This record gives sequence, C-alpha cells and structure tokens, in this order.
Amino acid sequence: MNDSQHRSHVVVIGAGFTGLTAAYEISRQGIGVTVVEKDDAVGGLAKSFSIEGQQLERFYHHWFNNDEYAIQLIKDLGLDSNIEYNSTRTGIYMDNEFFKLSTPFDVLRFKPLSLVNRFRLGLLVLRARRVKDWRPLESMTAKQWLLKLCGSEVYHVVWEPLLRGKFGLFASEISAVWFWNKLVLRGGSRNKMGKETLVYYRGSFATLADRLTEEIESAGGCVRTDTPAERLIIQDGRVKGVQTPDGTIDAQAVIATPALPIIADLIDGNGPSGYIDELRKIEYLANVCLVLELRHNLSDIYWLNVNDPEFPFIGVIEHTNFQPTATCGDRHVIYLSQYLPVTAELYGMNNEQVFEFAVSHIKRLFPKFERSWVYRYHVWKTRYAQPIVVRHYGSLIPSSESPIKGLYIATMAQIYPEDRGTNYAVRQGRNIGEMMATKIINGEL
Repeated sequence: MNDSQHRSHVVVIGAGFTGLTAAYEISRQGIGVTVVEKDDAVGGLAKSFSIEGQQLERFYHHWFNNDEYAIQLIKDLGLDSNIEYNSTRTGIYMDNEFFKLSTPFDVLRFKPLSLVNRFRLGLLVLRARRVKDWRPLESMTAKQWLLKLCGSEVYHVVWEPLLRGKFGLFASEISAVWFWNKLVLRGGSRNKMGKETLVYYRGSFATLADRLTEEIESAGGCVRTDTPAERLIIQDGRVKGVQTPDGTIDAQAVIATPALPIIADLIDGNGPSGYIDELRKIEYLANVCLVLELRHNLSDIYWLNVNDPEFPFIGVIEHTNFQPTATCGDRHVIYLSQYLPVTAELYGMNNEQVFEFAVSHIKRLFPKFERSWVYRYHVWKTRYAQPIVVRHYGSLIPSSESPIKGLYIATMAQIYPEDRGTNYAVRQGRNIGEMMATKIINGEL
C-alpha cells in the first residue's frame, strides 16, 4: 500500500447497493472510505422489516436469472449457497377475470385478444430481442413503438393500461427504450418452454447488504447509519468533505448515490448553477407499497398486473408464491404497489388510511378475502422511486464525473438503457468504485 492510499479518504453518500458496492471496491484497495446513510439501516430500497423474526424487503425484490452482476458479486463473496432459483407464475387481471400469462400456451388462451393478436402478443418479446441497437428507439415513445410492433388491439388491451397504471399522466411520454429493455430483460429470464425463473437471496436482500457492510468494515472502512449528508463542502471548485449533523467528514473525493434532486440540494448555493439545473431535469415518481401479512393466499400467481383503472395499485405481488411461507413466519405476504406523483392523495395518506382505502378494492378483486385474514399490515413510501424515462432520455443523464473536482455521482437515474434495479446498482457501484480506486492509486485525485 503506498502513502497516497494511506492518506486518501473517500466519502460515499447513501448505503444502497450502489453505495455499498462502491465502498466495497474502494476498501478492498486499502483506501479509507466512509459511507453515510440517513436511514437507520443499510440497503436503500431493499431495507427490510421483520415478520415473525424473519427479514423481508420493504419493497418487493427479486432478480432475473440473467442478472449477472448481482449474482457474480454474491459468488465473489463466497455466498453462492444463498442463491435460490424459483419458477414463478405471472398473470393479468382485466374485465373482472384473471388470466395467467406464464407460458406461450397461456398467451394463446388469452381471450381478451383475437387469435391473431394473441400470436402478436406472444411474438413481441422475440421481436424486441432482435433489436441490437436501441439508440434509434430514443426518438420514439413506447406507444408509437408498440403500435408498430403489435398493432392497435394488443396495445390498447394489454400495454396501454399498464403504462397508464405505472406512469399516470406521463404514460404517453415514456420512451420506447424503457419498454424495450423491460421486454428483453423479462424475456431473457424464460426457458425454451417460456417458463420464467427468478432469483432470490436467502434471508432477504438486506442480509446481503449487511454482509457488504461487514466486508467494508473488516477492510478498515466505516458505515454510519442515522447520518444524513446535509451539504457538500466545496472550496475552489473542489470537494473537501461532507457536512453531517455530527460534524464535517473530510474527503479527498465523494461519491453521491441518492436521487439527482437530492444531490442538487447538497450543492445548491455552493456549486455551478448550470450543473444544479442539469441535476433537476429528470423527474421522478414516488411509490406507496402496502404489505399484508395474511392467514390465506389470494391466488397462486406471483406477479399479477392489474389492467383495471379503478384499482388503485398497479400490481399485486404475492411474495409467498415465490418464496415458501416458512420464510415469512408461515404467513402469506402480499405487496400492493403504486407509482404516483408525490402530490397524489394516496401518497399523503397515513398508514391506516392507506390500508382502509385498499380493503374494498382487494375485496373486489378477491371476493373471498376477509379483514379477519389480516395479521398485520405495513405501509412503506419512498419519494424517488422511478425516474420518468421520456424520449431522448439519454441526453438528460449527467455524467458520473461532475464539474466539481473530486465529486462523482452514481444514481439509478443513470442506469440506462436499463431500468433501475439492484443488479445494475451493483454494476454501477463496482464500476465507479474501481474507477475511484484507480485514480487514487495513480495519483489522479
């Protein structure tokens, strides 16, 4: 280890998977690193809560079986035995009926579409996977591209309600690139018979985040929870440290991983105004996630998309149709998720109001459901859940290297053309961590 490595110190803002993986890579090179996290636990959106002594993600999580970066990290940590591969069932609710869409045969039985359009729906993933260069899609909306690929009926029956449910008023502006990537990623997780296999980390994703924290600290780094970054200390165009409620942490370099508007707030009044404006260009949707612990299951479907404009959640994700109930204290665990503007009425409700609001809607989809089934419920909210990926989104993304010397940013809004997710957070964290370590070792910072 050279003297520059001894003297160097990097601060990472945010202990989600991007921040933890970046710190892990830096600490492995013998470079001092401190991670500061405003919440009381690590993991970001994969933070957990307890059900009967078992840990479970606050917001539903899984990997696809082609999510190579997360799986490789687990193998590098020697934790292969915690990787679980499970087949799942997907479906859609519309016109007061449930339809399974797990296999090509399910698609052929999908009554809301004419026979020819069932074939068009089934072939969509294959056609999407033939697209090798996504850049020409940047100028198209998802609507324009889908109408071209599968026609009006498939679009209006299947995809338009899902886009509207996910993005609301922004649905007509969403880029074809975002939708193309979703199709390619999901299609790549299916076998030759069309059966989907998803991946889970035994013990919860938060357990993996805890293990990364242990690795960082065993290498001499520090992870501080309940420690929000209040502002960046910038002098003569160079970052010098991070101000926290406990004082200033000096730094030779800073990696900021929160949402772009939060980073803008950290340098507002102290950084280049044009750059601050650039960080505020990308808009985000918030998320409300209601988690139910039930005595009985609602269905045998893991991932149920809801094409019903009256239902206030875009999906019903029955975690215990993916993982055994034994991993959740023998309870049936259901996530009901909705992306929405922060100004939406649902986002402003307290926990009890969210639950009471949801009950009648759940009863309408699942008539056998009774309130007596509910052991407990939990409500989780996050302000910056989903970047709104519009046409020409690539031109809005700021570089990882900021105009402030020593300040680098790595956020889920920059994971493009892929969409947010822990797999790409791991890729992003490793890349920026390795780059930072190399610059320090070479004396470039």
